Amino acid sequence: MPAGFSDTDRESLQVQVDLLRRATPSRRLQLAFSLSADVMSLALAGIRRREPGATPARAGVVFVATQYGPELASAVRARIEDERLP
Repeated sequence: MPAGFSDTDRESLQVQVDLLRRATPSRRLQLAFSLSADVMSLALAGIRRREPGATPARAGVVFVATQYGPELASAVRARIEDERLP
């Protein structure tokens, strides 16, 4: 285990690694999806904190711009605007 990359003590980290190694592929995928959802929630919370008046759509566009780039964010913004038209 590399030292200095975790705030978890070595023994606890070893237990975590052992549990992950024994986990089924399905369980590993569940953990990955859960971690991704948590990270997305934290990122959106940060956006809402920086832009308190942002609508959910605006926060989503900012998230997409940050994570995937301005081109995709522009396409998402256009799609949202198209859906708002009658």
